[in-house]
Amino acid sequence: MRGADVDVEVEGRSTSIISVSEKLKAPYPYGYYGICTVGGMLSAGTTHLAITPLDVLKVNMQVHPVRYNSISSCFTTLLREQGPSAFWRGWAGKFFGYGVQGGCRFGLYEYFKRLYSDIFVDHNRSFIFFLSSASAEVFANIALCPFEAIKVRVQAQPHFAKGLADGFPKLYASEGIHGFYRGLIPLWGRNLPFSMVMFSTFEHSVDFLYRKVVQKRKEDCSKGQQLGVTCLAGYAAGSVGSLISNPADNIVSSLYNKKADSLILVVKKIGLVNLFTRSLPIRIMLVGPAITLQWLFYDTIKVLSGLPTSGEVATDIQVDGAA
Repeated sequence: MRGADVDVEVEGRSTSIISVSEKLKAPYPYGYYGICTVGGMLSAGTTHLAITPLDVLKVNMQVHPVRYNSISSCFTTLLREQGPSAFWRGWAGKFFGYGVQGGCRFGLYEYFKRLYSDIFVDHNRSFIFFLSSASAEVFANIALCPFEAIKVRVQAQPHFAKGLADGFPKLYASEGIHGFYRGLIPLWGRNLPFSMVMFSTFEHSVDFLYRKVVQKRKEDCSKGQQLGVTCLAGYAAGSVGSLISNPADNIVSSLYNKKADSLILVVKKIGLVNLFTRSLPIRIMLVGPAITLQWLFYDTIKVLSGLPTSGEVATDIQVDGAA
C-alpha cells in the first residue's frame, strides 16, 4: 500500500486509503521548517528553564550520590547550605542550550523525515522515524554540548562560575575547546537513543490514539482535541525515552565533573546496575512532564501558525461518496 492509492468499498461508498508515503510527496515550503525550528527553540527552552530546580537536584544526586542519596535529602541540604538560589543555578545554560537543541531537534527532524520518506519509499515508517530523529539529534547535540558543559559544572560546583558569561571564558582558559566537547560522545549516547525512541513513540502513539481511541480523522477533530492527543503522546514518548537514556545521562554528569577521566572508568566506578537506577525516579519526574510540555507548546505554535499538529496517522480514509 506504499506509494499508491487503494480503492475499497465501505458500506457502499467509494473509499480511498492513501499511504503515508504518497501523502508526503508534496514538498513543504522552507517557511514550514522555519516555523518548526522556532517552535522547537521556544518550547524546549522555556520548558527546560521551568524545570531547572529539578535538574539541579538530578545533577547533584548523580555527581554526589553518597551525600545526596534521596530527593528529599538533596533538596533539604542544598536549601540549608546554599539557599533557594541554588535551585536556579545553570538556568541560562538550560534556556539557551536546550533552546538551540530543540530548534535543531524539531526543525531538522521534520526536514529529514520528508527527505528520507522520498528516498526510502518502501521502508517501514519506524525506520524513517529512527533515521530522521537520529540525524537531527547529531547536529542538535553538537549545538548543545558547550552549554551543557557549563551548566553541569555550575550546578554541581558552586564556585566554578555564576553562569554562561563567566563560565565560557573560564572553561576555555583551563581546558580549551576540548573542555566544551569532552562529553559529546556520552551526550550522543544519551540523546540519540532518547530522541529515536521519543519521536518514534510519539508518532506511533498519535497513530494509535486517533485510530483506536478517538476513532476520527485528525482534521475532523477540534484543535483542542488534537492538542489533547499531542499531550498524551508526548507524555508516553518522554517517559519511555527517559528509561532508555538514563545510563548515558549518569555518565555525562560524571565526566563533566571529572569524577573519572574516561568512559570506561566512569562505568566501572558507577556500576552497571547504578547506571540504570541512579536518579531514575527524579529523571522520570523531570523528563515526562517536560517532553509533554514541549510537544504541547510546539504544536500550539504550529496551530497558531496555521499548520497541522504533529504526528502521522498510518492511513487516512476519505469517503468520496459521502453526502
